[in-house]
Amino acid sequence: MDMQVYTLHVVPVIVIVYGVFVLFMHPPVKVIAATLVGGLVMALLNMAGDLIAIHTSQWYYNASGLIGQLPLPLYTTSLFITGGLAYLLIWRFWRSVYHWFALLLLVGMPALGFLRDLWQADLDTTNSFLIWRGQLAWAGDVLLWPIMFFAGYLVFRAIAPLRATASSSSAKSAEGTPAMEKQK
Repeated sequence: MDMQVYTLHVVPVIVIVYGVFVLFMHPPVKVIAATLVGGLVMALLNMAGDLIAIHTSQWYYNASGLIGQLPLPLYTTSLFITGGLAYLLIWRFWRSVYHWFALLLLVGMPALGFLRDLWQADLDTTNSFLIWRGQLAWAGDVLLWPIMFFAGYLVFRAIAPLRATASSSSAKSAEGTPAMEKQK
């Protein structure tokens, strides 16, 4: 796969999908910044893990347009989708009746990432951009995904404010209203 084609056709879609979720969820600016910083931490750790794996001959990328043996446009997925959007959804559903969905995302995103890489590595080398060469490539990938996802999540949790629940926000709004309006 050519990285220029990926950059031209896929990266805008990734940014638009993230933007649509932000547009419809209306999170505070501090939460948006926290999701992007957490996603950036995840993407940087993904790059570091890939560099270590490439230099230890565990896996490599089979694509044209690599920069320093890395497919830099592919890391936008870690930045915006598996990082930023996942953290945004976890923030949104953590203090709601859909808490189970936030927990599912916490467990499922690293598992989904590993399964995606496993599927890519199982494809024929002419059809795949990720080629696992070493015998411990799967173990490195199993280790890499939770480390990078939860490191990004910890950075996100350190920056993002907690989401107010409906009962606490209604109590705060009742405190701020004048006594005359409370009686109506």
